[in-house]
Amino acid sequence: MSGQTGSLVAGRYLLGDLLGRGGMADVFRANDERLGRPVALKLLRVQAASATDRERFAAEAHTLARLDHPGVVTLLDAGLEDDQPWLAMQLVEGATLASRFTGGSLVPADVAEIGRQVAEGLAYAHACGVVHRDVKPGNILLAPDGRALIADFGIAHLLDGTTRHTAVGQAIGSPAYLAPEQASGGELSGATDVYSLGLLLLEALTGERRFRGTTTEMVYARLQAPPEVPAELPLGWGTLLRAMTSVAPGDRPNADEVATTLAGFDGEDLAAADPEATAPFAAPFAVAEVPVAGRTVEPDGTRVFAGVPAAGDATARPRVHRRAPSFLAAAAVVAVLVLLSGLWLALRDPAPPASSVPPVPSGVPSQLESPLADLHDAIHGGAE
Repeated sequence: MSGQTGSLVAGRYLLGDLLGRGGMADVFRANDERLGRPVALKLLRVQAASATDRERFAAEAHTLARLDHPGVVTLLDAGLEDDQPWLAMQLVEGATLASRFTGGSLVPADVAEIGRQVAEGLAYAHACGVVHRDVKPGNILLAPDGRALIADFGIAHLLDGTTRHTAVGQAIGSPAYLAPEQASGGELSGATDVYSLGLLLLEALTGERRFRGTTTEMVYARLQAPPEVPAELPLGWGTLLRAMTSVAPGDRPNADEVATTLAGFDGEDLAAADPEATAPFAAPFAVAEVPVAGRTVEPDGTRVFAGVPAAGDATARPRVHRRAPSFLAAAAVVAVLVLLSGLWLALRDPAPPASSVPPVPSGVPSQLESPLADLHDAIHGGAE
């Protein structure tokens, strides 16, 4: 399929200007010739390799197209042309949150309002059985009317198990915003998106990304401990962000609770707790988890997640549970087992050349040196 201005996709979408280019896709402004409306047309640089893959893509696209919320960019249509997936989405004029980050930290009132809207959109989708799995500044669109919309909702779900990711450096999830359970191959849930949103809000308030370095350094760091939340942040903000970025998913608030807390911003701080009392999010939260079914490992060693069940599927009923915070003690063991199985989770945030990237972070326990070196080679390519 030709992804060029002036091309016609699916016999109805006339491609216009290129709006953006990411690691896995190109996004064009397009015109729906059948309905006479503008859309954003995303062409993915992956292939659906079999009839089963194509059927699954169509089924999952149908599920995602049912999402209808003012905080979620609507998926209007999807299909495959020459086995290449394409997605027609609601066109939102405006900038991404990532572009706002280039100027440093944002004012707390804006952070609270943007965060509230994003959390409400996440809560809606989680209730429908869909986990975003790639919440990051580039996927938050800021419309001129003040709305914040989540883009690419469920695209990770749509692609996993449907297409084949075999190229070095391609996978689902941005290393800077991955939750620990994504980095360790654990069960994904709404709590996964809450963690990523916590990192996003922390960066918006401080102007600094919390996890930096090579992919292996970032993955290793978040398996060991939560990100540092500056002590100078007001009490309410600090309490919420520490809860959202807890290593154990069961210790995080759900998206509804995050939205409610952010809605209580009073101009200086979030409606918080009595300073004499314990933190309001100190007790473990009951997190509604949506199981991720059908994990498989491709022959090349890439882990492919088949995604969450379709909304309304009986298997997608939330399971409420609490987890003891023993994750920290087991993190190193989990990392060894998972990394030895060939897990690599790098999105196409541009990776530096292999020659400039140290294979293993300094200070890593000896038993992790070999697995992390293997992870480095999987992402950046082995030495020539």
